[in-house]
Order: sequence, then C-alpha cells, then structure tokens
Amino acid sequence: MSDLTEKISAAMPLAFAEYNPAAAGRKTGLVIVDEVNGFATVGAGALAPPAPNEQVSVMVEETVHLARHFSAQGWPILAFLDTHTPGKPEPPYPPHCEAGTGEEELVPELKWLETDKQTTLVRKDCINGFVGAMRPDGSNAVVDWVKANGITDFLVVGICTDICVMDFVLTTLSARNHDMLPGLKDIYVYDKGCSTYDLPRNVAEESGFGAAAAHPQEPTHYMGLYFMASRGAQLVNKVILPS
Repeated sequence: MSDLTEKISAAMPLAFAEYNPAAAGRKTGLVIVDEVNGFATVGAGALAPPAPNEQVSVMVEETVHLARHFSAQGWPILAFLDTHTPGKPEPPYPPHCEAGTGEEELVPELKWLETDKQTTLVRKDCINGFVGAMRPDGSNAVVDWVKANGITDFLVVGICTDICVMDFVLTTLSARNHDMLPGLKDIYVYDKGCSTYDLPRNVAEESGFGAAAAHPQEPTHYMGLYFMASRGAQLVNKVILPS
C-alpha cells in the first residue's frame, strides 16, 4: 500500500466481509461493469492501459472466475459494455469505446459471455449504467433484469472503481431506496474484481493534461470503494463459491 493510500486508510478505514452468493434466501446477480477492450486491454485505446497492469489483470481474472461459476450454476449475469456513438463527446474524457472500433467489445477472456444463456448484455452510451439502461419507452433493462430473475442482491465487479462502477452502484442504491427495484436488498462490491486507471501526477503534467488530471490508481480505487461503502454498499474481500 502506498504512503498516500495508507494515510487515506488511516483517516477513512474500510470494512470488508466474505460473501456467499448461495446463502439461504439470497438470489445473487453478478454485475460486470465495462470490462471491454477500451478500458482493460493493453494498448486498445485512449483510455486503455498503456502497459500490463496488475490491478486490471487481477480484475479480469477474478471476473472470469466468478462468471464461470455463475454461468455453471445457472445464476444471472448482467454485463455492461461502454459503447459510444462515434463523434459524440463525453467530457471530460477523450473519444473512447466508439461503436465499430473494437474498443467497445468484451475483453477476450470474457468474450464467451456474448453467447452465454445466463448473461444479459447492456450497451451504454454514458458513464452511469443505470441511466444507460433506460429505453426509449421509459423502461429500464436493470430493473427488468432484477424482476425477471427475482434478484435480491448484486455482486458488482468492473472498471473504473471510482467512475462507472461507483456511479452505477450509487444510483442503484438510490433506486432501491425509492422502491424502483422491488426485491433488491443489498449491493456488494468485490474489491479484487474492480480496478481503475493509473495516471500519476508527473505523467499528467508531462503529457500536458495538467496536475489536476492526476489519477493515481491505488488511492483512487480506495476512494471509490470508500464512497460506495459510505452510501450503503457492502465491500467484499472474498467470494465463497461452490466447489
């Protein structure tokens, strides 16, 4: 843990617990946020890691492990794919994950989800998956997925911890609190199943982005977890799966 993360942790500690998706009375849905090439495949785009990144690699490995088990058990999976209309800006970010570029497709390790019977794919043209799941008729793909599968709990993984994952979790918590997701009880976020991007201050300045664009990976990941927990999400450091 870096010195900065240690200081943040000392002031704002996190509490983790184990999670059993098959516990009595529980119907868990696995939510995978934006594990697409444009965010998680080395060199795949403006917002992809420029070199192999351990936090991103662990996220993908853990997600594959979970998804394989969920699929084998017949448990529901929902995967968001960040997919933007070419030429349509999304400030403050540069063009990324535009339709037709390949950046918007699932990473190779998760490509099999496209034909998996337990998986629902939702393409979103915005940061927030819950908002991106809105349909022209006013219905919402996430709400319908929860209702159709009788889901009581979400287990959330994906990228970026402090951006798309956090926005989805915070909005979904509010939706739950306002009875928009009947039956949903809790949202669990798996630490090792999440990741964010790394842009140290010196790199941000040398690249011409300015110091304010700095985004050191470890502390921003931690802060994303902190803000989700502060709003009511449960943090997970181990998922108990059937052998």
